[in-house]
Amino acid sequence: MGDRGIGAETACAGGADTADEGVFMPVVVALGSVAVLILVAIAAPLASRRPAIATPVVYGTSGLAALVLFVTALAALLGHLDVAGEVVLPLGLPWVGAHFRIDPLSAFFLVVVDLGAATASLYALGYGAHEDHPERVLPFYPAFLAGMNLVILSADAFSFLVGWEFMSLASWALVMAHHHEEENRRAGYVYLVMASFGTLMLLLAFGLMAGPDGVYAFAEMGNRVREPWLPGLVLVLALLGAGSKAGLVPLHVWLPLAHPAAPSHVSALMSGVMTKVAVYGFVRIVFDLVGEPVWWWSAVVMGLGALTAVLGVLHAILERDFKRLLAYSTVENIGIVFIGLGLALAFRTNEMAGPAALAVTAALFHALNHSLFKGLMFFGAGAVLTATGERDIEKLGGLIHRLPVTAFFVLGGAVAISALPPLNGFVSEWMIFQAILLSPDLPQWALKFMVPAVGAALAFSAALAGACFVRAYGVAFLGRPRSAAAAEAREVDILSRTAMALLLGLCLLAGIVPGLVIDAASSVAIQLVGHDMPPQPLFPSLSIVPVSEGRSSYSGMLVFIFILISSGLVIWAIHRFASKTIRRGPAWDCGFPDASPATQYTADSFAMPIRRVFGPVAFGSYIERWMPPPGDPSPARLKVVRHDLPWEILYAPISGRVSRLAERLNTLQFLSIRSYLSLVFAALVGLLVVVAIWA
Repeated sequence: MGDRGIGAETACAGGADTADEGVFMPVVVALGSVAVLILVAIAAPLASRRPAIATPVVYGTSGLAALVLFVTALAALLGHLDVAGEVVLPLGLPWVGAHFRIDPLSAFFLVVVDLGAATASLYALGYGAHEDHPERVLPFYPAFLAGMNLVILSADAFSFLVGWEFMSLASWALVMAHHHEEENRRAGYVYLVMASFGTLMLLLAFGLMAGPDGVYAFAEMGNRVREPWLPGLVLVLALLGAGSKAGLVPLHVWLPLAHPAAPSHVSALMSGVMTKVAVYGFVRIVFDLVGEPVWWWSAVVMGLGALTAVLGVLHAILERDFKRLLAYSTVENIGIVFIGLGLALAFRTNEMAGPAALAVTAALFHALNHSLFKGLMFFGAGAVLTATGERDIEKLGGLIHRLPVTAFFVLGGAVAISALPPLNGFVSEWMIFQAILLSPDLPQWALKFMVPAVGAALAFSAALAGACFVRAYGVAFLGRPRSAAAAEAREVDILSRTAMALLLGLCLLAGIVPGLVIDAASSVAIQLVGHDMPPQPLFPSLSIVPVSEGRSSYSGMLVFIFILISSGLVIWAIHRFASKTIRRGPAWDCGFPDASPATQYTADSFAMPIRRVFGPVAFGSYIERWMPPPGDPSPARLKVVRHDLPWEILYAPISGRVSRLAERLNTLQFLSIRSYLSLVFAALVGLLVVVAIWA
């Protein structure tokens, strides 16, 4: 990794240096596409005066720029383009400049980001026509895409942090697009505070790695010799900084607030894509820049990942808001990604190259998979919101008859996100389980005990995820309509359905031919852990081999063919041998005929057993009951109280103290001129004393 700067030249006043145009062509194309996105963001406020023209122009141009970035990154990842060297622009810090490059790691995450951006832009061409205030969304959408790409293309700390803040502020503006709602304003406030906290932690991490010499370029930063205690502190700061953006527990509090507040195509990007930019930041720092890891790092990362996965899915299974449910599901899947990264650190520190390659490939694969099926699910939630105006699944029902195409796509996304074969979610989680099965060879007893416990947590979260989406899909799409809005829903536009079809097709492709993704990620595994998985045989055995053929293998294609054949046989047998006589009658209703949709099984009743078992521990939940006294005709009341314990334990006390301090400091704005001059004089004296002592 130390030869990353080979082929790069120093910056000149005229712009980027290129010793060989062919060497830098991928980076130049990528930066050109980012520049197009920024120009579109600048021009969007002028064009938004005519929404009918501005919406297709902004989203269409953004989609084309993202598509160019995707193709460029995919070609670089597959080795079809030479990505050696860097582009250095005369921007940023005067003595450093702005460094940009594409290596296998950045190429992989560019593929994830821009595939999601291209499909979201296609979806937005249809969904954006229903936006009430497009002028609040259009300028910041391309800026958001540009910020995410800048983070991944950056090859120095200053450019990385500038791109990170640019991404955060643009996404905050999108969260605040409907700021007239109090809940959205609170979501924007919490998101801005957590984003600022995360940036501060990353700033401290890069500052420690840069050292007193101010080595900010990644090519030089990764080769510095550091004190033994420093890498561990950088790991903690990276977990706080990148983890706050990714949604690690207990830093996840902004995520279930911000994702539902944003427009649905932006929610898909924030949940499916922006969280992967945070994963990229963590991987770049911990696997590439800070130096050789220590075994206890893996315990910290795996422990946080397991806690995040379990708490995320427990919150999701109790939610009624469709988009908030999906946001908590993102927390769960980020936990699964960090479990894989923690396993990779454990194997890497013990020089177990093969298992380390399996674990890191599985983590990267799940990051890609999550971007696909979570984007699909948010698109489906946006389609439901467009058709009904509702996000509460208790007010939906029967949508499979009103939105049959959307219902099919959402069902596919639910199967993928529940990790069921033959779709892609199963493959990456199965690979993580295969890595867990290799843990007995680890020499540390702490890891020998911890990794199986993490595996149990992963299995538990996977089972709950299946129950969560059976509940969500069944209540929202099956049964009878629970409201007039659900009964009168109409199918959404063709562009929105095309975007959902594209993502479902990719979920199926990655599930039945996962070797394509594994082989494409081999160069990333080599960069991060020095080894890759065995080449995957596509046609000889139609299977993937995580370690060796004698140990385990999986064939998504054969599973898919078996499902098709068995389903076809069952359908044929039913139509061939079942009675052709049609008999209609009322459904069995336990002897109480009532056509009201309220008699259906509800989302709350579905989740009640989970809430009773885990609610008191995970959420501090309890039931408030009120029974009227004899003779009082008022109805009885029952209320379930559920708490967000991380918020109430960690953040609410801090927020309260800050508010009280701000109220006290508010008196400073009412001082006299003489008082202000006295404060300025005292501050100057204090600074002079500090300088004198420091000198």
